[in-house]
Amino acid sequence: MWSNPGYPVPLGFVFRSRAKEEKAPAADKATVTDSKQPRHPEAPKGRPTPKRSVAQSQRRSVANTTMTRKEAAKRQREERRAALERQRQALATGDERYLPARDKGPVRRFARDFVDSRFNIAEYFLPMAVIILVLSVIRVPQIQNAALLLWLVVIVMIVLDSIVTGFRLKKRLAERFPDEHRRGAVPYALMRSLQMRRLRLPKPQVKRGERP
Repeated sequence: MWSNPGYPVPLGFVFRSRAKEEKAPAADKATVTDSKQPRHPEAPKGRPTPKRSVAQSQRRSVANTTMTRKEAAKRQREERRAALERQRQALATGDERYLPARDKGPVRRFARDFVDSRFNIAEYFLPMAVIILVLSVIRVPQIQNAALLLWLVVIVMIVLDSIVTGFRLKKRLAERFPDEHRRGAVPYALMRSLQMRRLRLPKPQVKRGERP
């Protein structure tokens, strides 16, 4: 056996695995990347780190998405406020386009005009109720009895007037709108007749005595 004492062979060279030898050329051919560039936290493993401009654009897109939702909510509030304002103006002018659903339609408009064109005893119910209440507080038997009698007379008159108004309105609606949906129009008109004229909404569009 021969020996070479001047140049000893390192043991690592003898026992080095072939796998390391095969991986070495591949490692030498690998592209050198910039180690100073931070890795994007959302970048998956095994893929190149996105550039800083790309990461910033992604962050901007997320921020814009959040602002878009806020702007959408703000826009909805503004549209709701505008719709309420249009409805308020429609209640004052009678514009059919923006009236609430319960006030829309030619049948409901005719019912309102029918009530607004005539005197209704029921619209004076609140003022008369206040007067009767004041009279009933006075500790005089004759006045209290008169207040009670007046209260009964007012109730009877309101009931009779409402019956007559409902009957006439129902007849007029059948003549004017034979093919239209008329359900609920008469109670709608009677409820309106209980309100004072200046407090009615939508505002009256006809004068008293004017035929609708």
